[in-house]
Amino acid sequence: MTIPDLDDLIAEVDRTCATAHRPGGQEQPDWLALLTTAAGLAGRLQALADDLVEDYVEHCRMHGCSWTDIGTALGVTRQAVQQRFHAPHKRYDAETMSEGLRQAMTHVKRAAVQHRNNYIGTEHLLWGLTAEDNTATRLLAAAGASPDALHKAVGDRLSTGASQAAERIAWTPYSRKAIALAEERAQEAGSAHIDCDHLLLGLIRIGRGVAATVLDEAGLDADTLDGAAARLTEPTAQA
Repeated sequence: MTIPDLDDLIAEVDRTCATAHRPGGQEQPDWLALLTTAAGLAGRLQALADDLVEDYVEHCRMHGCSWTDIGTALGVTRQAVQQRFHAPHKRYDAETMSEGLRQAMTHVKRAAVQHRNNYIGTEHLLWGLTAEDNTATRLLAAAGASPDALHKAVGDRLSTGASQAAERIAWTPYSRKAIALAEERAQEAGSAHIDCDHLLLGLIRIGRGVAATVLDEAGLDADTLDGAAARLTEPTAQA
């Protein structure tokens, strides 16, 4: 993989900032517009870099590395690394989930346990969401996709690990982001509970991880699923 250099990033800012250059090219470009675009690009790159480091910190913790060892690897103190990565993540209990999502979560954990994985990744979430009929499978069908085919496709991506401690299964950063996005979607829809379709939309919006890859290979994207979701709610809206 080739990491972009400064010239590449400057060219990307110049290409994507549509309002920066005035017609005719006679005047100075809008430097503030270019700065705003550059700051946005830098923010996305920083968020991606943070996700990369956080993912490996989480795996180090799951495999028994101490905070001191992790701090040494990152060139900071134990206290500094704990402050950055040990903030308690919001927990989603059964009361925040619909009955359908609670049932799907039993399939999610079963997939992790049966494959001896000590983490719940986006692949486990998509596998659980497509295990039986629910609002996610109905949304997929409305978008023209086969839930059964997706279930098989993501099942083929599940790898077997060596963990025996089912009670220590932790969610990966992408999975936590997916459920956070699902909660936002539920709130936007005025729902008191997070449902399966909300979590599916969260997975597609992340755009990274095994689930996003499987959905992309099936020809699905966020706009397609959003459109299907809107069609499914139209009868309710008209009633």
